[in-house]
Order: sequence, then structure tokens, then C-alpha cells
Amino acid sequence: MVEPTESESKVELDRFIDAMLAIRAEIDQVKAGVWPLEDNPLVNAPHIQNELVAEWAHPYSREVAVFPAGVADKYWPTVKRLDDVYGDRNPVLLLRTD
Repeated sequence: MVEPTESESKVELDRFIDAMLAIRAEIDQVKAGVWPLEDNPLVNAPHIQNELVAEWAHPYSREVAVFPAGVADKYWPTVKRLDDVYGDRNPVLLLRTD
């Protein structure tokens, strides 16, 4: 169940629901053994541009990686995932002298 808010339009809520259904379909592919548990679109998301133009060694297509919900538009993240816990426990401090 999705609780509608006053700040999101019905179109935006429909897009969200479509994305959740697409994620569920990917989970079903993993459960069915189509994609391995350790190498599938869910564990490798988000896919960045550098990965897509490099050698492709995944069991799913680049199209699935680039447009997981079948959309024609894409926001390209500049990094994969951040390890927030590691960053919190191991801060890197920089002192700028300029």
C-alpha cells in the first residue's frame, strides 16, 4: 500500500509503483535462478556510465541495467554505492592551505 501525499502527483505515484513492480520482477528472476544471487541488477545497481561502456561480464543485458523500469530517460549517477558505515567509522580529514 502506498499512502498518497499532497506533494506528489498521481503520475509520480504511478511511476513509483511501476518501479516497485519492476524491482519485484527482478527479485522473481533471481528466485527463479535466471540471475545468480551475487550478480544481478539489484545487487549491482546503480550502473554507472563507465561500467556500461566497459567489458560486460554480467548475466543480464546492458538494457536491463540502463533502463530497469523500461523508461527512456535516465539519471546517470557518478558513483556506485557509498559505504556510509565505513565512511562514518573511518573519516578522512583534509586541511586546505590555500
